Amino acid sequence: MTDGYLSFANSSVGGWLAGALGLPRPVPLSRRRSAGAGVRGPLLFGGTETSRFVGVIDRLGAAGIAIHREPVEGQRYGGLVFDATACIDGEACRALFAFFHDAVRRVESQGRIVVLAQLVDTTPDVTAAAFQRGLEGFVRSLAKEVGRGVTVQLIRVAAGAEAAAESTLAFFLSPRSAYVSGQVVEVHEAKAVHASDGHAGRTVLVTGAARGIGEAIARLFAAEGAHVVALDTAHGEDALKRLSVEIGADPLVLDITAPDAAEILTSHARARGGYDVVVHNAGITRDKTLARMQPDGWDAVMAVNLTAPLALTRTLLDRKLVRPEGRIVAVSSLSGIAGNRGQSNYALSKACWIGAVQRLACELSDGITINAVAPGFIETEMTAAVPFAIREAGRRMNSLGQGGLPVDVAETIAWLAEPSSGGVNGQVIRVCGQSLLGA
Repeated sequence: MTDGYLSFANSSVGGWLAGALGLPRPVPLSRRRSAGAGVRGPLLFGGTETSRFVGVIDRLGAAGIAIHREPVEGQRYGGLVFDATACIDGEACRALFAFFHDAVRRVESQGRIVVLAQLVDTTPDVTAAAFQRGLEGFVRSLAKEVGRGVTVQLIRVAAGAEAAAESTLAFFLSPRSAYVSGQVVEVHEAKAVHASDGHAGRTVLVTGAARGIGEAIARLFAAEGAHVVALDTAHGEDALKRLSVEIGADPLVLDITAPDAAEILTSHARARGGYDVVVHNAGITRDKTLARMQPDGWDAVMAVNLTAPLALTRTLLDRKLVRPEGRIVAVSSLSGIAGNRGQSNYALSKACWIGAVQRLACELSDGITINAVAPGFIETEMTAAVPFAIREAGRRMNSLGQGGLPVDVAETIAWLAEPSSGGVNGQVIRVCGQSLLGA
């Protein structure tokens, strides 16, 4: 659905009127289609001279990105990266202030800012832990200040996992992360660090693939050369088959809550040698306040959104049908983090995925990882049916001042599913433009 205010506020007359009235003027976001998938440069890199991340930054430079280690007079930057691992007391944190006090004014519209930090639980003492934890408040505040479509993230990197952080740094410095801001991601050592981060030749299962976010996920993986298995129910069979023909996917019509779903999916996976990536996107809503909700509405949402996909995940793992170094990504929701009136069942099901991801991440072997994405207000057929006032509130109540697109969720999932993202495990990434809800 078209965002009328976004278009109006960026027209000549609308822009003048918005400025005169003091109304927000959100910047239309550039994504992969118009701006490419690579890191946006030039980059300004700050921190200590002996930074742990010099090698990672140098590899970005070797890929053709201009890297500056000192500000250049008159130079503007596509991205800022600051190594804050040395910010372990008040005096050291002055370097954080000094760097950003000047550099933040040099970031171009839709630029990218990344702060690198330690894992809090590995810091040497309480003072270091306090200041390293405090970086989350700094990053989230800066993300709400910068405007102009600029995003800000914090990446916590375990000692020795610098190379494993490269795919995460590249994602957050690129147009692929256009609608992700104010996020904190932990990166640990990976079983293997891959130079390639593409999906060519991989087998990817996407549930709920016939429309909306699921369709965008299937399209993106197919565009990157993956063999996509697009799963949906018989209700969406026509749309599923049209999509599959268009992108060269393998359609699988299956109700994941059916008694024989596990056996059908097992047979399908075995015939393909297992899956490299499993994306649990299928979901439904049956919104009512709890007092008015009927048992069948509660049960249906819990079955489709949580219990069935969780059981299928366990089946695939137990039967070794997720290949070594495979990736599992679940679609949670901002509702599962912040709650939402009339969605007690939906919020429970989506919050449960957060707990499941965090627990399963500790149990997985063979280099397999599991993560979740939590979309906020995304422009889909479902949100187009939301009453006008609520829809406008959903669009504007975030740092980017607009709704996201299905491709924003797809891009985040594709990053988490990359072979080179093995150091990211048990994480929940909000794709919400830094929504004010649940912040």
